[in-house]
Amino acid sequence: MEEAPHDLEKQVKEHSDILAKLGRELANMQFSYKVEEATSKEYWENRITNFKKYTEKGLEYYNQVYSIMNIMNKDDAQMFLLHISKFKQQSEALANVIEKIRENPSIINRKDRQQSRWSREIKNQIVQYSDDSLQHEKRMNAIFREFYDKYLKT
Repeated sequence: MEEAPHDLEKQVKEHSDILAKLGRELANMQFSYKVEEATSKEYWENRITNFKKYTEKGLEYYNQVYSIMNIMNKDDAQMFLLHISKFKQQSEALANVIEKIRENPSIINRKDRQQSRWSREIKNQIVQYSDDSLQHEKRMNAIFREFYDKYLKT
């Protein structure tokens, strides 16, 4: 049985309000995927803590996006769910690399000419995972913008 348009509007409004709140919280976190060449353990400890908080809030945000999409178009919502799963996978991979750097911050030092192959690989991984994560989030946001324009924009 289909829901009345008024009920759909009300559900979308409720989820949109939550989404707006989560969006503001994410914006206030001001997390950046930019890779810094900081060599202090404290920096990387803060970085992993901030990244985990950002990822957790990001998952809440994207789950709200999914909820809105699921109200309007279940097929699009299911596809978006795959993007959420990829976001989570990429976040875990990036967190693991940040952990490795936190344990040995000298890995990131560009001026260290004696770096091992392992150190160079870790450095390349953080750059690659950061870039991939940023691009994936941009894609997810573009998908939602297109969905919003198609189904929700009045």
